[in-house]
Amino acid sequence: VQLQASGGGLVQPGGSLRLSCLLSGNTLDYYSIGWLRQAPGKEPEGVACISSSSNFTFYADSVKDRFLISRDNAKNTAFLQMNNLKPDDTGVYFCATALGVLRVWLRRPAFEYRGQGTQVTVSS
Repeated sequence: VQLQASGGGLVQPGGSLRLSCLLSGNTLDYYSIGWLRQAPGKEPEGVACISSSSNFTFYADSVKDRFLISRDNAKNTAFLQMNNLKPDDTGVYFCATALGVLRVWLRRPAFEYRGQGTQVTVSS
């Protein structure tokens, strides 16, 4: 199984980006998916996660009401829509196949597979 994140870039504060995560080697609907980010000099943190059937989604408090996680199992792709971006959102964003109970995944993001990240920089 491989995961490939894309869609990062440089954006001004208040702007938007949509990240994509393409899974290959298996079908996406087998997995819950999570997004993590790692800021320079910091530990990775869970940002958002979604259950395999999209019935459940969870967000870190820092991104709630600004980010939206979704998935299209037919396209083997998950998404992270990021709106009203702030400089603190800067970091490398990774998608991963989330393990464990999703309700607590953000606090301790465990994963079986994680892709290469995509850089998001929010700066004026």
